[in-house]
Amino acid sequence: MKLLNTFKYEIKKSKFIAYYYEIESKEEANTILETLKKEHKKARHIPFAFKIENQTKKSDDKEPSNTAGTPIYNLIEKNNLNNTLIAVVRYFGGIKLGAGGLTRAYLTAAKEVLKERMD
Repeated sequence: MKLLNTFKYEIKKSKFIAYYYEIESKEEANTILETLKKEHKKARHIPFAFKIENQTKKSDDKEPSNTAGTPIYNLIEKNNLNNTLIAVVRYFGGIKLGAGGLTRAYLTAAKEVLKERMD
């Protein structure tokens, strides 16, 4: 597992921290997600998507259905990425963004984290 990039984004006091990893297995993805949950105990949600060969998984992590995991997964597909995990940690700032606002925020964080690899 290799962390390729991170990106922080803030909108209406909510913070979105995107993580872009190169992974080799589902177990690696699960380990990373567990680590993120421990590191960000006060985060409200950690939606993610990953793709390894023909294995895929996505989660909205209790955000409204299809506002987080699906847009992240679609971005992985659109960029023809493989062995990739993108997770976005969200700290809720007290102002609801609505479904469209949430989708845009998660998508912005995910797009930006893909822009530059830290290699």
